[in-house]
Amino acid sequence: MANKKSMLYLAILNLFLVFLGAGLVIPVMPILKEHMHLSGTTMGLLVSVLACAQLLMSPIAGYLSDKVGRKQIIVVGMCIFSISEVIFGLGHTVNWLYFSRALGGIAAALIMPSVTAYVADLTTFEERPKAMGLVSAAISGGFIIGPGLGGFIAHYGERLPFFTAAFLGAIGALLSILVLKEPEKKRMHGQVSSKGSFFDILKNPLFAFPFVIILISSFGLQAFESIYSIMATINFNFSMTEISLVITVSGVLALICQIAFFDSIIKHIGEVGLIRVAFFASAIFIGIIAVNSNKIVVALCTFIIFLAFDLLRPAITTYLSRYAGDKQGTVNGLNSMFTSIGNIVGPMMSGMLFDINHFYPYYVSAAILLFTSILSLFWKKPSK
Repeated sequence: MANKKSMLYLAILNLFLVFLGAGLVIPVMPILKEHMHLSGTTMGLLVSVLACAQLLMSPIAGYLSDKVGRKQIIVVGMCIFSISEVIFGLGHTVNWLYFSRALGGIAAALIMPSVTAYVADLTTFEERPKAMGLVSAAISGGFIIGPGLGGFIAHYGERLPFFTAAFLGAIGALLSILVLKEPEKKRMHGQVSSKGSFFDILKNPLFAFPFVIILISSFGLQAFESIYSIMATINFNFSMTEISLVITVSGVLALICQIAFFDSIIKHIGEVGLIRVAFFASAIFIGIIAVNSNKIVVALCTFIIFLAFDLLRPAITTYLSRYAGDKQGTVNGLNSMFTSIGNIVGPMMSGMLFDINHFYPYYVSAAILLFTSILSLFWKKPSK
């Protein structure tokens, strides 16, 4: 059991290291933009290149995870992540930066579905909600701690956070080689068999509806999240300190809920129940922000919205893992792919709407999430 726990926690630690590394570089990007004389378009493309690479690679990475093995894909992903950060740290031309971000997207596509599948393989149905809560907490925790730590490290050199992220990736890869063992894949009645193709999974009622929900919801979530800082500054006159405080407090609250309460919430209302509640809550409170001008109300609504977002993701992942059988990698790869589509299109749409009217992103995001909420009421969990 101790060995199983150490493997489980190391797999989750790898996710934490990757997102910590991603967070480390956030404070340095504006400095890099200024010193390298990069345009806003270039900075946007650096994000898009990573997202597109992750989108294209996710289903392939998930499939490879099922065929080759979780451990090998996790190790390769950690190595590629480390290399991508070194290249970004050394890169002095835009092309090298694009290449680095593309590698980063490939690394994320390799690591996320494989770690999620690895955790699913190591846990029973009863243990899984708690473990998926920890997976989500690792991602949230990395993003919360990373920027603060990155700002501190950057005092000693603006490129140092990239090399620190690379070092963390290399340590994760080494520990994975030494500690992780390939788990035994389990399949129970009603789950997907190893003979299922991508098309078989996509048309399976167990997954078709959740994937539609994932696609629409990630589109709506990103429409709100992606330019939250800009909207809060212009629409409600928030200072950067106030925005940082709101986002940090939201992240800490989500982290506590994912670690302490996610498992018990799932036991009481189930994954589908939590998904419905999260959708309705996010739609309603985004709507309140759209028609309100009080800063305190906006901040409180933001706490609830981000908490709903951060509970929604592990709830969907836990649901999918229950029925994926020995196709955990493929199913989680498709999950990542549909999420990536929303992550790419959502911010683009939000930016265009914001240029027309500063409140349009709120209206559209609330409408999309409300529509998804209503759609989720028709989502029937299969009988056991």
